[in-house]
Amino acid sequence: MAKFNFKKGDIVEVIAGDDKGTKAELLQVMPKKNKVIVKGVRVAKKAIKPSEQNPQGGFLNKEMPIDASNVRKVEA
Repeated sequence: MAKFNFKKGDIVEVIAGDDKGTKAELLQVMPKKNKVIVKGVRVAKKAIKPSEQNPQGGFLNKEMPIDASNVRKVEA
């Protein structure tokens, strides 16, 4: 396996997929799975049932992981 060159807080650019060209911050890195979570990229809507903590229910926007090969570090 190649060296994992990302860390939380790095600014990266998405180089493949629907969000190609987007520059954003890394929220989480998962080196064993070779995945990263980028702020505002690959956002999924998750339905939330009404509960005591959230009586209205509704939707939650959640960032999903993307493969580390689809991002490149931007030099500051």
